Amino acid sequence: TTAEMLDEFSYLGADLAQRVVIENTRQIAAEITDVKPVPDQFYPPQIPGADEEIRTTAYQRAEELYGSPLPAIVVDRLELELKSIIGHGYAVLYLISEKLVKKSMQDGYLVGSRGSVGSSFVATMCGITEVNPLPAHYRCAACYYSEFMETGAIGSGYDLPDKVCPQCGAALIKDGQDIQFATFMGFEGDKEPDIDLNFSGDYQPVVHRYTEELFGKGYVFRAGTITGLADKTAFGFVRGYMEEQGLKLRQAEINRLVQGCTGVRRSSGQHPGGMIVIPKDQEIYNFTPIQYPANDRSAEWITTHFDYHGALEGRLVKLDILGHDDPTVIRMLQDLTGVDPKTVPLDDSDTMKLFSSVEPLGISPEDLGFDLGTLGIPEFGTEFARQMLEETKPHTFAELVYISGLSHGTNVWLGNAQELIKNKQATLLEVISTRDKIMNDLIYRGVPPKAAFTIMEKVRKGRSLDEDDIKLLKEYQVPQWYIDSCLKIRYLFPKAHAAAYVMMGFRIAYSKVHYPEAFYAAFFSIRSTDFDAEKVMDGPDQLKSIIRELKAKGNEMTAKEKGLHATLEVAYEAMLRGIHFLPVDLYRSDATRFLITPQGLLMPLTTIQGLGEAAARTLVEARKDGEFYSVEDLKTRARLSS
Repeated sequence: TTAEMLDEFSYLGADLAQRVVIENTRQIAAEITDVKPVPDQFYPPQIPGADEEIRTTAYQRAEELYGSPLPAIVVDRLELELKSIIGHGYAVLYLISEKLVKKSMQDGYLVGSRGSVGSSFVATMCGITEVNPLPAHYRCAACYYSEFMETGAIGSGYDLPDKVCPQCGAALIKDGQDIQFATFMGFEGDKEPDIDLNFSGDYQPVVHRYTEELFGKGYVFRAGTITGLADKTAFGFVRGYMEEQGLKLRQAEINRLVQGCTGVRRSSGQHPGGMIVIPKDQEIYNFTPIQYPANDRSAEWITTHFDYHGALEGRLVKLDILGHDDPTVIRMLQDLTGVDPKTVPLDDSDTMKLFSSVEPLGISPEDLGFDLGTLGIPEFGTEFARQMLEETKPHTFAELVYISGLSHGTNVWLGNAQELIKNKQATLLEVISTRDKIMNDLIYRGVPPKAAFTIMEKVRKGRSLDEDDIKLLKEYQVPQWYIDSCLKIRYLFPKAHAAAYVMMGFRIAYSKVHYPEAFYAAFFSIRSTDFDAEKVMDGPDQLKSIIRELKAKGNEMTAKEKGLHATLEVAYEAMLRGIHFLPVDLYRSDATRFLITPQGLLMPLTTIQGLGEAAARTLVEARKDGEFYSVEDLKTRARLSS
């Protein structure tokens, strides 16, 4: 307070203290004109010719797939999107993403897309995402014949019946996930696009460095994060202050002080994959200070001090280059089986059966304990997802996409879609499962697209519909259960994100059916952090009783026990399928990967409890110098602890 400040400066005498504390500070403040600490405009990095390059790439790829001249529906979609993308200066963002994905694919790692980028057909044609958002359709690779379904008529092109080309007799290719562009960049196409990409965790550092190569050092920074003070900690501070000052405060005043402290910056960190790019004619200091994350001077990257969402959003481009297990698993499966993941048929009937029955695995539901084959398959292996599968028994690709959407939404499945399906009011294909489904359903019923978009946006954000919206829906004969369902929803997943995840998951499921050893080797090498060699070596009966014991704990299970439970379930299933686990071999086992041998899966060194990855790698190096003579020799050469 002013009084406290005057007190501190009292040694100057009353007049001088008054001048230093009050008059001079006001004079300085008056001399400072209005300053904008951070500019308001959007400053994307400049790549000369980006607009033209994106247009050319998109059209070239479209003609490779759909022939020339292009079908009207393809041209209309390309033009609608390019007008928005180029008109709002986002071509650079597309071009950067295209270069990053291309590099990863050339180096042999598939890239998964997150969020709604799969709603953009230009993104598909530029190779940024695999999800094709056009309505479900057939196309012929030989003579370019094509046939498109109506918007909203069929959820996924992979579910279309097999058909031969009426013009040349070749087998037609099926594609299209029926997703509107509006879910990505808004109805007017003016929303800042958010392109999130899932690179293999093994490959993520390479892509980060490549981004720096593309733009130059000093123009790419990791996105910093700011962690605020939690309310419990703030309460502790307030309590300490009260004790120190000998204060007795009312509860309302304590709450006010706690609220004032909550969220104050406590420390800084680094976003797991966010990269901030600065245009060449600007410098980072025009937007934010920079620092090492949490002041760790040994860190590889320098981060922005300001949080992206708080201070930099809408001003600088942030690329989300995230690390994910799925591309790593798929890469390992490709190495083990020699099958190119892009050639896996996404309508394979045996793989499809896994999601409703254990039959394709060749084991009985009594032995496994349930009638599903989805253990270890991303998106569909957890208990929550399995319960949804048991209740819905999906048989189509579109249904899998909808289940993925249902499992990620809030107030979408429990107490909503689940009840509708149980009471036979609606089927899985009819209930609301993803944002885009609302817009497509309403357009299919004749609702004007702009109104369909507005209603979808309200529902997906959990903002209730008003009377006019409900009146409009009733006008177009939208059933009452559908309207009630809209009113309950708090958050909805984008269909493009769900479709991208299901495509990755389906490829992994395909190897589970057709290449079991490779599937289990990849799963245990990459996804399972809690593999316990001793427990697995005890055999299936012992394993079953451990699984039962863990399950009986219910919500009491610790995070480590949950991980162990999930891993042991998959190991038990593998044993039922006749796959043997071989004990760790000092000279033959890999450091971290399960190896396929004629006798079974050879466990890696890290499956020994207490042996970490670094120690395992040192051991592998040490054994190159020949056999170990004794425990002491092993300890010394491999630098192991007792």
